[in-house]
Amino acid sequence: MVNVNQNKIKKINKLLIDRFGIPPRSKKKPDPVDMLIATILSQNTNDNNSYRALQNLREAFPENFDLMNAEIHKIKELIRPAGLTIQKANAIKNFLIDLYAERKSISLKHIEKFENLEAIKYLNQFKGVGVKTASCVLLFSLNKNICPVDTHVYRTTNRIGLVNEKTPDKTFFKLNNNFPENIAHSFHTNLIRLGREICTPSNPACGICPIKKLCKFENKELKNKEAGRKRNFMLLDNVN
Repeated sequence: MVNVNQNKIKKINKLLIDRFGIPPRSKKKPDPVDMLIATILSQNTNDNNSYRALQNLREAFPENFDLMNAEIHKIKELIRPAGLTIQKANAIKNFLIDLYAERKSISLKHIEKFENLEAIKYLNQFKGVGVKTASCVLLFSLNKNICPVDTHVYRTTNRIGLVNEKTPDKTFFKLNNNFPENIAHSFHTNLIRLGREICTPSNPACGICPIKKLCKFENKELKNKEAGRKRNFMLLDNVN
């Protein structure tokens, strides 16, 4: 597999920081199990909705053991703000049950010593846990230098020309092949802001994009200089 251009990633990271700043991180890293649950809740919804769903779960079930034993209809009711309640409730409950059956505890501390790809492969064995969810656990809980690929990172990295892939998972593996050290969190988080506020799916505001000179997107909307509203709340940096 051909490596991505490290120098270009570093230049983009600097330009994004110049525009959006260095993204704040929680000083206390969240528990990996809690992070995995939060990431499942974040799928196909905005961070405010998934945060409400996560808070509902934590108020009702402060301990994951109690969440594991909860009735599925109760979990669905609590996570309703996040949408896709059947899919997400089953993924959360089944993950906790399967993890407990394997480890006799609800803990992922054993994956701290795994190599990144080994940890992703391990987490992917649980039904409902995909590459993005697994990589978010590594970045946000275990402080690994790995860049998860959500819909915004997928869109922006392919438009920019860092990769040329047809799916988020293929983008993830290509992007993280020899990724520059110590910048994954800022790069990932600021690319999400870029995708939310400027590099939108339709009618992107290319006229004010901080990386337009490096971008290979052929259909630039250079006349569009109006950014979307500021959207800097990130669920996964607020999981406690």
